[in-house]
Amino acid sequence: MVGPSATTLNPSSTRRRTIVRLGRGLPVSPKGDGAYCLLPSAFCLLLYSMRHRKHFVLVTGLSGSGKGSVLKAFEDLGYHCVDNLPIDLITRFAESCRHGVGRIQRAAVGVDIREGAALSQLPTLYQDLKKSGLNLSLVFLEATDKTLIQRFEETRRPHPLGSEVPVREGIRLERTLLRPMRQLADVVIETTRLNVHELRGLIQRQFGGLAGRKAILVSVVSFGFRSGVPADANLVFDARFLPNPNYIPRLKKKTGRDAAVRRYMDSFPSTREFMKHLTRLLFYLLPNYVQEGKSYLTLAIGCTGGRHRSVAIAEKVAEALAQEGYKTKVSHRDIGAE
Repeated sequence: MVGPSATTLNPSSTRRRTIVRLGRGLPVSPKGDGAYCLLPSAFCLLLYSMRHRKHFVLVTGLSGSGKGSVLKAFEDLGYHCVDNLPIDLITRFAESCRHGVGRIQRAAVGVDIREGAALSQLPTLYQDLKKSGLNLSLVFLEATDKTLIQRFEETRRPHPLGSEVPVREGIRLERTLLRPMRQLADVVIETTRLNVHELRGLIQRQFGGLAGRKAILVSVVSFGFRSGVPADANLVFDARFLPNPNYIPRLKKKTGRDAAVRRYMDSFPSTREFMKHLTRLLFYLLPNYVQEGKSYLTLAIGCTGGRHRSVAIAEKVAEALAQEGYKTKVSHRDIGAE
């Protein structure tokens, strides 16, 4: 049994509910369904320690439960991730993380049944690292036997314990071998009802804080329709209805990067209204894209030639997204075109 400190994620959903159990010694409040939820103050303290200090995460669990997806989610959060690191190297790697060797501030290591007999050393190693004062978390993933068997069948891969072992028997043996690690886990995630995007989102929310909820790179590209729409654009917006500085002699040779062009465009209500509605739409869409697992988005804004209106709007959009905490980059494909 894992200790009584637990919180229920997605409490409003009975169909897709994930139980995540958190570390011992923290204040808890009993829930009506027999689970426990971490009191807000303790939960905030735990998350603060994870997000504001050097952090080392051990990711383990049953084969087929989603450890690879979890490591990818940590990588997207800026963690240095290593899968299947030999047991005898974990302590050395953790010390490198703690002392900032090689600029590694946060790291996640995947370790599982593939370690063989050395896996028996992992509980003692974990407890020693915990005593050393390292900001350490142990994430354990599991799923029902039926779900794991189905996943093995879909991938057509044998169980890591060997092709001569039936998958069901391999799962049973693996549960037994990993039970000590499950008992020590700070976070236990049951992935039976989670798809890869939901699992990724859960890790981002649990360990990423605001950065996790906004873990998407938005590339804002301005372009001219006369040269075609960018082939890699995910969203395209047409700014040709806005007042055109190209028809103002003093602005014709300038671009949307120039303050005079931006002041001219901002003097029209249509520009302000467009920006208001566009940013509202993006602030609605981006969190949903992150939740679905999207890590990169190309937003294209076009005008006729790609020198004035689209450039000015692209700059303003990039600034608005950056102020909201999103990673952005801006480029102007046709700004030099004649």
